[in-house]
Amino acid sequence: MRHRKKTVRLQRRDGHRRALVSNLACALVEHGRIRTTKAKAKALRPIVEKLVTLAKTDNVHNRRVAYSFLRQKDSVKRLFDVVAPAVGDRPGGYTRITKLGARMTDSAEMAYIEWVDIENLIPTEVEETEEATAE
Repeated sequence: MRHRKKTVRLQRRDGHRRALVSNLACALVEHGRIRTTKAKAKALRPIVEKLVTLAKTDNVHNRRVAYSFLRQKDSVKRLFDVVAPAVGDRPGGYTRITKLGARMTDSAEMAYIEWVDIENLIPTEVEETEEATAE
C-alpha cells in the first residue's frame, strides 16, 4: 500500500527519478521554458517552486542546498542571480503549466512548464552572442 507516500514515481526507480527531475529543473532554470510530458511537468513544479523560495534568501547554506539537488554550478548561479530577483515579492506560484495536447508518436500528453514572469527570465539571443564573443 502507498498510504501517505506523496512522491510521483513516473515509473522510475528513486535514483533515476531524482536525476530526471534534477535535469529538468536545470533546463527550466537555464532556458526559462521547457516542453515535456504533463506528468513530468506536474512532478517538477513543486520542486522548482521550493528551490526558488530557497533562492530568495541568498546565503552560502541555501546555495549548497540548491547545489546538492541541481548539481550544476551554472544553474545554481542563474537561479540565485537571475530567477530569484526576477520573481521579487511574489509569495509563490512561480511556474505555469500550459497543456499542448497529445504527442504524435505515443499519444503522451505534452505541456510547457515556464516561469510566470517569463519575459524577464528567458535568455535572449543578444545575451548569448555577447557571451560567445567574450569567450
